[in-house]
Amino acid sequence: MMKRIAARCYIWLLLTMLYAPLVFIAVFSFTESRVLGNWTGFSTKLYSNLFTGSVNGGASLISAVENTVLIAIAAAAISTMLGTVAAIGIYNLKGRKRQAVQFLNNIPMINPDIITGVSLFLLFVFLGVSQGYLTVILAHVTFCTPYVVLSVMPKLSQMNTNVYEAALDLGATPRQALWKVMVPELRPGMISGFILAFTMSLDDFAVTFFTRGTIGLDTLSTYIYTDARKGGLTPELRPLMTLIFLIVLILLVIINIRQEKAKNRA
Repeated sequence: MMKRIAARCYIWLLLTMLYAPLVFIAVFSFTESRVLGNWTGFSTKLYSNLFTGSVNGGASLISAVENTVLIAIAAAAISTMLGTVAAIGIYNLKGRKRQAVQFLNNIPMINPDIITGVSLFLLFVFLGVSQGYLTVILAHVTFCTPYVVLSVMPKLSQMNTNVYEAALDLGATPRQALWKVMVPELRPGMISGFILAFTMSLDDFAVTFFTRGTIGLDTLSTYIYTDARKGGLTPELRPLMTLIFLIVLILLVIINIRQEKAKNRA
């Protein structure tokens, strides 16, 4: 009995530590105070400022959000394509070759972000590549692709490989068999990989910081870092963080509901 109570208390304490800051930011997004923690009365002005662009440095904030989303979508889409093809190739390897390639695939995930960022920065400098959108997207693809591979590999293990071979025997070309037979089977893993890659790209700071160059390109993470170094955070970041959290929460709820319905149908 005591163990059960202690376990529940531990879980609730952990959940409180994780979500209390988010609730705190959400509550103070409904006040105009520039100082977080100073309640000056209920107001939705920060939300209004966010949507109308009436923010101190508002153009920079909106631009940072747009850059973040565009880079994340591009990196996730490219990573999903590359990761799916790579997963199929790895799955078809045998023995030590497969183990070696899987080991190499895991290195970017274990490697600290700052090492990856500095390494890619030095590589781009060595190759003489102008840093900007292209280098940031390539850098994000580099560390996102292994996560897609890990998401697709279980679906390959569950798939009946005879279906692909049967499609070839019935006259389909390898490309047609891949697109019409394998992709539908792997789609759940590809979607999971895309969402994971999108989230990883959205959240990244270190790699972006070292590969964005000096053209003034800012993502949300680098904007917040620069803003914090000036001595404080733009108040409109509070409603922005709240909205992002709510969007992610709604997406998770929808995904879980769909998964439950799929299980019930099965």
